[in-house]
Amino acid sequence: MITQEKINRINALAKKAKTPEGLTPEELEERNALRREYISAFKQSLTAQLDHTYIQYPDGTKKKLALKEDPSDGMS
Repeated sequence: MITQEKINRINALAKKAKTPEGLTPEELEERNALRREYISAFKQSLTAQLDHTYIQYPDGTKKKLALKEDPSDGMS
């Protein structure tokens, strides 16, 4: 889980990146690491939400949402 402190740091780095001064190489590295962490936490949250999602049909039956196979994974 990503903390509000880390989100604030991501936003501060984004704001600084838009200035003429820009970011130092260390700040670029920090920003990229924080972004990867944020995206990972977002994906985990979304996956957990979808794991508890059901589709209700007009007849009242419910079916758990299933993971769709990716045709590009080379496994057929």
